[in-house]
Amino acid sequence: MDLRSELLKSIWYGFTALDLEKSGKVSKSQLKVLSHNLCTVLSIPHDPVALEEHFRDDDDGPVSSQGYMPYLNKYILDKVKSCTQTHPKQVDELCWTLTAKKNYKPAKDNKNVLPGKDAFHLWSLFNFLSEDKYPLVMVPDEVEYLLKKICMAMSVELNCVELEDFISQDAVRQNGFTVWSFLEMMNTGKITRGMGQEITSMAIEEVYREIVADVLKEGYLWKKSQLRRNWKERWFTLRPITLDYYTSEDRKERQGSIALDGNCCVEVLSDRDGKRCMFCLKTLSKTYEMSASDTKQRQEWTAAIQTAIRLHTEGKTSLHKDLKLKRREQREQREKRRLAKEEEQQRFQALQEEKERKLAELELLKEAQRQAQALLEQDEMRRRQHHEEMQQALEVQLREAKESRATMQAEMVLKEEEAERQRKRIKELEEMQTSLEEALQQEIKARQDEEVFRYAQTGLLSEEEDKMKALMALQEEQEEYILKTQREKQELRQEMENKSRALEEAQRQLEEVRANRYRVDQDVVAAQRKLRQASTNVKHWNVQMNRLMRPIGPGEKRPSGGGSFSSFQIPSQRDPGLRLRQRSEEPDEECKENVDNSSSAGSGCEGEREERRLSQASNGDMDIP
Repeated sequence: MDLRSELLKSIWYGFTALDLEKSGKVSKSQLKVLSHNLCTVLSIPHDPVALEEHFRDDDDGPVSSQGYMPYLNKYILDKVKSCTQTHPKQVDELCWTLTAKKNYKPAKDNKNVLPGKDAFHLWSLFNFLSEDKYPLVMVPDEVEYLLKKICMAMSVELNCVELEDFISQDAVRQNGFTVWSFLEMMNTGKITRGMGQEITSMAIEEVYREIVADVLKEGYLWKKSQLRRNWKERWFTLRPITLDYYTSEDRKERQGSIALDGNCCVEVLSDRDGKRCMFCLKTLSKTYEMSASDTKQRQEWTAAIQTAIRLHTEGKTSLHKDLKLKRREQREQREKRRLAKEEEQQRFQALQEEKERKLAELELLKEAQRQAQALLEQDEMRRRQHHEEMQQALEVQLREAKESRATMQAEMVLKEEEAERQRKRIKELEEMQTSLEEALQQEIKARQDEEVFRYAQTGLLSEEEDKMKALMALQEEQEEYILKTQREKQELRQEMENKSRALEEAQRQLEEVRANRYRVDQDVVAAQRKLRQASTNVKHWNVQMNRLMRPIGPGEKRPSGGGSFSSFQIPSQRDPGLRLRQRSEEPDEECKENVDNSSSAGSGCEGEREERRLSQASNGDMDIP
C-alpha cells in the first residue's frame, strides 16, 4: 500500500465527515477549506487560482466524491512526495479531528472509554489494516490480529469468547468491522479485561508505532562512542531504512542515525571492556559497537536489524505492509481453497448424484434389456411358429397344387382323347353332311372356337406351369431365408414379408389361371353343346327328308288326286337332303332294271333298301321311318 492509498483513506473520512446530510455530496466552500488544510499539512504550495477555478460559485449544487477526485489527484496527491513520515500522521490527525466530531461519541459514564489519543491510534491502525475498498471495513482476521498484538503488548491473553460474540452479530458478519464498531468494542473493556488505562494506552501506542510508524524495535542499548571510545546508554529506534538513537525514550533529542542498506551486516562480539552481550553493526564507512542487557535482547536486536536489512534489499519499506499483503494473500488462498473445496464437494456430490443416476439408468436399462430380451424371445418363438405354420401351409398348398396338376393333366389327356374322337366324328359328319352348309358352317365355327379355347387353355396351362415353377422357386428362396434367420433377423422379416406377398400374388394369379381354365372348360362345353345341337339339326333334316322322299313300293296305290305331290317342290341340287336322296335312289334304279327278270327281285330290292336305311340309322346318320 503506497502513500497515496494511505492518504486517500484518511481523506475519505474527512470528506464523509463534511457530508452532514449523508447524500454523498459536500458543499464547495467546505471542500475549499479541506483542500487548503491538506495543502498546508502536506507542505504543498497553494494554487488559489486553480482552487477558485475548480470550485467556481456559478457551478450548480454541491460536489460528490467523484467530482472532487480529479482536483484531489491533480493538485494535491500528484504533488505529494514520499519524504518525511510526519506528513501522513498530520493528515491523519486533521481527518481524525473532522470525523471524530461527527462519528466518535462514546458514553461519558463509561470508565473504560479510551482517551482521544488512543482512539486516534486505533483509528490509524484500522485504516492501515482495512481493506482497500470503500466504505472502509476490516475483516475479522485482521481485527483478531490487531487485538492479539495489543494484548501481547499488555502481556495478557486475548478474550476470544467476547471477540466471537461480537463477530457473530449480523451487521459485523455481513459487512465486516467498521472503525466505529471497532472503537465501540474497545470501549466496552471486555477485550482488555479491565486493564488500567495507562497500560492500555502504552500497549496501543507501542502497536501503533510498530505497525503504522514502521518501528521494528525500540529500547535502550549501550553504544560505544566513535571519538571518545566510551560507552553511553541510548534509546534506539529501528526502522526498515534507519537505526536512530536518542538521549531518552521521549525521542526529543536525536543523537544520530545509521542508514541501513544491503552493504550492512550485524555480527555478535565477545564480551570485553566490562560489557557483555555485545554485537556490532558494520556499514561501508563505520562499525558501530553496541551492548544489550541480556542475551535475549541481543538476539532480538540482531534479528530485527537483519530483518531491516533484508527488507531494504528486497525494496520493501514496511514490514507490516508486507505482512499485511501476505495475510491478505493467505486469506485469499484460504478463500480460494474453501471455494475450491466447496466446488470439489459440489462436484463430488454432483458426480455422486450422477453416479447414482447412472446406476439407476443402468438398472432401468438392464430391466428394459431383460424385458426386450423376453419380448424378443417371444417374438422369435411366434415368428418361428408362424414360419412353421406358413411352411406347413405352403407344403399343403404345394401338395394340393401337385395333385391338382396331376388331375388336370389326366383331365387334359381325357380331353385330348375326347377331342380326338370329336375330330373323327366331325370328319365323318363333314363327309356325310356336306350338303348342309349352314350346319357345316356352324360346326366349323364351333371347331374354330374350340381350337381357340384349346390354345388359350394350353397357354393358361403353360402359364400355370410357370407359376408353379415360380412358386417352387419362391419356396426354395423361403427355405434359404429360413436358414439365415439367426444371422439376419431384421432383414429376414422384410424379405419374408416380401416373399409372402409374392406368394400371395402367385396364389392369386394361380386362382385367376384356375378361373380362366374353368371359363375355357365352360366354353369347350358350350362348343360341344353347339356341336351336339348341330348334329341334332342334321338328324332332324335327314328325318324330314326321309319322310318327304319316301319311295312308293310295288303294289302300293298312289293317292288319288296327287294333292301331296302337287304341293311338293323338288329341292335343288344344293339341298343336301336331295343329294342324299339321290344316293339312296341309285340302287333302286339297278333294282328296276332287274324287275323284269324276276318277280321276286322287287321284294329283294326293297329289302336291300330297308337294310341300308337300318344300317344308316344305326350309325346315327338318319332315322328309321
